[in-house]
Amino acid sequence: MKAVIQRVTAASCVVEGVETGSITNGFLVLLGIEDADNKDDLDWLAQKIANIRIFNDENGMMNKSLQDVDGNILLISQFTLFAATKKGNRPGFTKAAKPDLAIPLYEEMIHKLSFLIHKKVQTGIFGADMKVSLLNDGPVTILIDTKNKE
Repeated sequence: MKAVIQRVTAASCVVEGVETGSITNGFLVLLGIEDADNKDDLDWLAQKIANIRIFNDENGMMNKSLQDVDGNILLISQFTLFAATKKGNRPGFTKAAKPDLAIPLYEEMIHKLSFLIHKKVQTGIFGADMKVSLLNDGPVTILIDTKNKE
């Protein structure tokens, strides 16, 4: 799994003119799921997202977690994080998980993050054409790949 975590002051997702999720003060998380991912990857990544300390403390140092600032999450499925670009100009997505694997893991990530941060996680719609807006705070953008845990 790969996650792009963007610290935001606001973020929202619209599908076919209808807002599916909206947050203030928190993380916009773009989540890519690959065919080799499993529940261990999900659990590890959910813990990282919930506990990463990238909010400023009273001294201006990135030392506070999402929970410390009562932050929110907007979680967006993003298969293009597994784009293969070495050959040619058209990316390939063969490593991205098919919906039969990806959807259950995506839904489990929603539940796991909600449990960890003690509030509802806002979302897009898996597989939909989503229009995502954000106001990046900092900017702070962090990439986490579960294949680089050690």
